This record gives sequence, C-alpha cells and structure tokens, in this order.
Amino acid sequence: MELQYGRGKIKLNLPSGISVRVLQTREEKPLHDPEKALLEALRSPIASPPLKDLVSAGETVCLLVNDSTRVARSEFFLPVLVDELVGVGIREKDIIIVFANGSHRAMSDSEMKALVGERVASRIVLYNHDSRNEDNLVFMGETSFCTPVYVNKLVIEADRRILTGSVVHHFFAGFGGGRKALIPGIAGWKTISKNHCLLLDDRARTGRLKGNPVHEDLLEAARMVGGDFLLNTVLNERKEFLGFFAGDMVEAHLAACAMVDRVNRVELDRPADVVIASCGGYPKDINMYQSHKTLDNAMQALKPGGQMILLAKCAEGIGSTTFEEWADKYRSFDELEAAIRRKFVLGGHKAYAVAKLLKQGKVYLVSELDPKKARLLGFIHVSSLKEALEAVYGDNRDQSTYIIPQGSLVVPRLRGS
Repeated sequence: MELQYGRGKIKLNLPSGISVRVLQTREEKPLHDPEKALLEALRSPIASPPLKDLVSAGETVCLLVNDSTRVARSEFFLPVLVDELVGVGIREKDIIIVFANGSHRAMSDSEMKALVGERVASRIVLYNHDSRNEDNLVFMGETSFCTPVYVNKLVIEADRRILTGSVVHHFFAGFGGGRKALIPGIAGWKTISKNHCLLLDDRARTGRLKGNPVHEDLLEAARMVGGDFLLNTVLNERKEFLGFFAGDMVEAHLAACAMVDRVNRVELDRPADVVIASCGGYPKDINMYQSHKTLDNAMQALKPGGQMILLAKCAEGIGSTTFEEWADKYRSFDELEAAIRRKFVLGGHKAYAVAKLLKQGKVYLVSELDPKKARLLGFIHVSSLKEALEAVYGDNRDQSTYIIPQGSLVVPRLRGS
C-alpha cells in the first residue's frame, strides 16, 4: 500500500508473516450534491433562524476562515455563502474575510487566494489575523478561568460574525471547529497562551467536551465576542463532503462533533506492538507542530514500550522557534514538565506534549526534518521508511501491527476506556 507524505506518497512494503490491521475511518457516503446540501444547511439551520433572516441590508459582515494548516474546503462554500449574503442585500464592500490564524504565521497572498477561491478573492477584502499585533486587538474582559479575552478589532467592529471551518478531533480542546474560529482563531497571544495552559489538566483530551476546561474556557470567551452564525464542514480522507452543519455556534458544532466521532473513532480490543502512521499528507504534516496531532492519535493504539514509525514530511520544519528552543533547553521530560508548570509558554507546550508522548515508546521519524532537530525533539531519525522497517522488525515477525494511513483523522480507543 501507499502512504501519503507531504504532497506525494511513499510505498509501504512490510516484511512477510506480520499480523496487520489497517485502522481507517468508517466508510460514509459523501454528499451526492454538495451545493444543494450546503444551501439546505444555510436555509434550514440548526437551532437558528436562516441566514437570510439574521442579516439585514446595510450591515457589515465578517467571515472567519481557517488558515492553511486546516482543510475545510472553504474555496467551495465561500462563493455560495457570499452569494447568499449579497442576495439579501449585503453589499460586497461590506463583507470582509479575516483568516483565523490563531498563533500561526501570516499567510501569503497566494495562500489566502487559494483558500477562498479566485472568484471570492476578486470580490472580498482579505485580512490576516496577527495575534501579536496588540494595536489591532480589543479587550473584552476575563473568563471565569481568568483568561483575558483580546480579539481582533476588525472582527468586533463588524455587525455580524459568521464562523466557518471544519471539525476534527483535537488533542486537548476535544474537537476543532465551532468556537475555535473566534478563540483562538482571532484572539490575542495572551488569550491563546492562557487558554492553552489548561491543557495541563488531565480532562483536556481528544474527543471530550463536557468537563474539558480548555473547551469550556474557549466557549465562554467565544460567547463574550459573539458568533451570529456557524458553518462547519465534515470531510472524509479524500476531502469529500460528508456534511454541512450550519446555525447556532454551539448546537451546530455539537452535531458536527457527533458525526466526526462516529466516523473517525476506531474501537480496539488491544494495543499493538507496532504502529505505522502517516499524517495523511499536506497540510497535516506541513511541520512538526501540526504532525504532533497524528503522533497523539497514533500513540493511543500502541502498547507501552512499543515501537512506532511516523511519516511526517515537515517541509516547513518544526513550525515554532519556541517549540525548538524549549526542546533544546530542557533535555528531559521532567525538566520540561517542571518548566511548563512553573511558567506556561505557547510553543513550549508542544515540546512538553511531544516529550510526554515519546515516553510511551520508541518513535522512528521518516521526515525531511533536519536529523539533529529530529533527535533534539526525542525522535529516532531514519533516512527512509525501509530503514525504519528494518530497525523495528529485524528478524522478529511476531509483532502485532496497526497501520494508520490517515493519522490526523483516525482516533483509536481501547474498548471501555
């Protein structure tokens, strides 16, 4: 079989005689007519009036759109969404798109245009959010978790805010999508840092919303800002549409999360000796910052002390200078944990999260990441998938193995856990 790697693929040839199970998302029929389904979602939304009844001629509208580290197929739904707004009297000059970059880097003009499509890019003004530009932030107050809520001034100044994006499992917020378009999407650095420090709580984990302090803080902050309407997509591994979820920021998101959990969660009777996981290619393996999510998912399927092979191209390197600096400064997990609990630093949290996972087993990294940097993070660097297979199996074929072709989507869970 072939595993995705960056924008290409790598062929996997396992030694003979190995017991293998491929962990895949549940097969769900993609939407037959996505445009029709999209219009139905916009016009018959969940727990909300239709979009046409929420906006009025003369109002300004801000559309929040994911950045290039997420796949939502916004180039498909944004033209329809803009046409719906124009159809009820909203002028194109009164619509803006702000990219929910969170703490990520700003995107280039070409990246922004690719995300919205040429037709929308030629009609609507596009803005990068910059979490560090304090001159362009507005303070909204504090949450009950003592998180100071700073958000993009352009977003606050709009009469209406429409949140868009896709929903997948998230390793400490429970699920992506929904409220995350606002917080951390268009939040200030201080807001993001304070919210993310809640990941140190054991209740902050993949697939959990109720009782998850990260999610509850995000939602409280998002409500302070206000989201008038939500449009979230659920995609399969081929980036085909499985569903559109439009309407109330909370209820529509919960409906999307239910579908994601049904499709992407895989129940296991036992963990395996070996796990071979691909992030699913670009942009999921654009850097190690993003590839970590696959590592987190795949580790749930590995026996303690087992061996993993992770395919993550990381064309843009580690993805965070702070991540790299912390890995270099604190060489043991104990040092990392003490440092992050003493003073939470965004980026340092990734070094901590990766080190915590790497305590559970050996991970051979197939990547373009500099070998020294791979070793610095705690991975075993290999020059090829073939080399990794030889190191893992050697003469021992009696090792149960799981292969996860879409590691950023598939969430393994032991039955009863």
